[in-house]
Amino acid sequence: MDDILWRPSPEAVERANVTRFMRAHGMKDYDDLIRRCAADTSWFWDAALKDLGVIWDRPYEKVQEGGFPWAKWFVGGKLNIVSNCIERGRGAKPAVLWNGDDGRSRAWSYAELELKVARIAGALLREGLKPGDTVGIYMPMIPEIVAVFFACLKIGAVAVPVFSAFGAPALAVRLQDAEAKILFTADGVSRRGKQAPLKPEADKAVAECPTLRKVVVFPRLGIDVPMGPKDVAWNDFLRGVPEKVPTVSLDAEATALIIYTSGTTGKPKGTVHTHAGVLAQTAKELGYGFDVKAEDVFFWVTDIGWMMGPWEMIGVTFFGATLVLFEGAPNYPNPDRLWEIVEKDKVTHLGISPTAIRLLKSCPTDWVTRHDVSSLRILGSTGEAWDPDSYHWFFENVGGKRCPIINISGGTEIMGCHLMPLPITPLKACTLRGPGLGMDVDVFDDDGKPIRGGIGHLVCKKPAPSMTKGFLKDPQRYLDTYFAKFPGVWYHGDWAKVDADGYWFLYGRSDDTIKVAGKRVGPAEVESALIEHADVAEAAAIGVPHELKGETIVCFVVLKPGRVPSEPLRDALHEQVVKHLGKTLKPEAVKFVKLLPKTRSAKIVRGTIKKRYLNQPLGDTASVENLDAIEEIGRAT
Repeated sequence: MDDILWRPSPEAVERANVTRFMRAHGMKDYDDLIRRCAADTSWFWDAALKDLGVIWDRPYEKVQEGGFPWAKWFVGGKLNIVSNCIERGRGAKPAVLWNGDDGRSRAWSYAELELKVARIAGALLREGLKPGDTVGIYMPMIPEIVAVFFACLKIGAVAVPVFSAFGAPALAVRLQDAEAKILFTADGVSRRGKQAPLKPEADKAVAECPTLRKVVVFPRLGIDVPMGPKDVAWNDFLRGVPEKVPTVSLDAEATALIIYTSGTTGKPKGTVHTHAGVLAQTAKELGYGFDVKAEDVFFWVTDIGWMMGPWEMIGVTFFGATLVLFEGAPNYPNPDRLWEIVEKDKVTHLGISPTAIRLLKSCPTDWVTRHDVSSLRILGSTGEAWDPDSYHWFFENVGGKRCPIINISGGTEIMGCHLMPLPITPLKACTLRGPGLGMDVDVFDDDGKPIRGGIGHLVCKKPAPSMTKGFLKDPQRYLDTYFAKFPGVWYHGDWAKVDADGYWFLYGRSDDTIKVAGKRVGPAEVESALIEHADVAEAAAIGVPHELKGETIVCFVVLKPGRVPSEPLRDALHEQVVKHLGKTLKPEAVKFVKLLPKTRSAKIVRGTIKKRYLNQPLGDTASVENLDAIEEIGRAT
């Protein structure tokens, strides 16, 4: 295995949380751990929660009851996420460090966070909210969003986080579907130095949602916004509430949050997650995969409307570590914004999407090296497949070749990961290393048989505690999505491969697959080939109809600063793909654009690109942050 990029030091292995777990259960190595955890998932979840120290108000009587598609977990047990994460007597220890778009920063201790959670919870109780009632959260990434989120869970209400850049239609459909009773929002948002009102957009959605009783408005910008009969200012909402509110003890299967998928294809799907399920998965992943300890400072570039927002809030606070919140854009006001935060806050864990790294690596590396990022211990990534060039740049220039990249993949539907490395194993570039602990995953061919060495379908053969309890109000769609292709097996919709050494890799979504003259290729493979060219910053590949080949490939390329489109360069990029993938997969066209349409979490929306290129109706574009980039596709040269 001469392609190993990183190996853990003996010291890192010795102090790792997962090493403690392995020794306690007599496991000799990584392969032994993976085999045992997949063979008996119920045993693993029981053993892991005891090892990690999950607090139960009433112990469960049975770990798992039933299988796919409606398994129940920790039957008979009672607990609450809040008593596990916020109310553990951590006092003055820093809980939240906030970095605003405008350069301002704030810090809350655990004692301050606990007090703020209790006050908001008390105000919600005063409004008559009961366990199971839903609360919309449509706010920028400010400290108050953490307090609101945990306040909902404290009283048994269900949090419904919504991306703050969504427009009114996208917000309305989510609030309607969840039948939200209260909405938390803000007067406005700050993005790339520009202030924009948020409350008027919320008002349009509220007008379509008769279940809403009250809208709570936080003064993020301090600007005047219209206030209607349902509206209440933040300070008025909290005035006169008690500073101590009991935390409700809930059944393990009680709903904690509803997170909606992006909605770029069809109606958004409300994924339903429980207190015990979410806590089990996030504690396991941050504890064993990211090796989080109380002294760590954890920073993932995300929004609460993306799964990673609630995931990090719960996971980081469970271990008593410090959570870094970021309101702005990774390259504003300068390309060193993230590295500046890493240095200032002494960040130990940094998580980011591959697309964001591709954006940042287009700038000179001295934007990174001018900062002391030696506090970093572990890097993280998720959201899409890596290209080797960007992976190496992140590993070498940000991690200094010291830090493993814990490259994870799962989804909103499972509030966690099917695949993730552990910090005790060697890593190859772009790998996800292997199955997540307690996840019995496999790669199937089209006939539903395991395949090794070739690309196949990522599946999960046994339930996990954090898997969605169907889709809200649409159980049949849930069954059709995950269990129609391979009966009794969770079909996740990703292309995956296990190489000869047992290392796992992903190649993008199977619904993005391009089939040229009978040969299948994932867009990530084409994009990786293009990005290896010295002039290319980003790329997106789509399949379009072709009379003879069935489909053919069209590529959209963003060049690095100072590079200029030209016909020789276009020819070189055609040949770049041929060099990597062969003549059959030579693109029909390579087009130059200034930017690519993406979500706030920096995922390239290939489906939207394809529709715009083919002049088809775009459908719901609420998840697209830079809408002007869609028209850039139409102007591509």
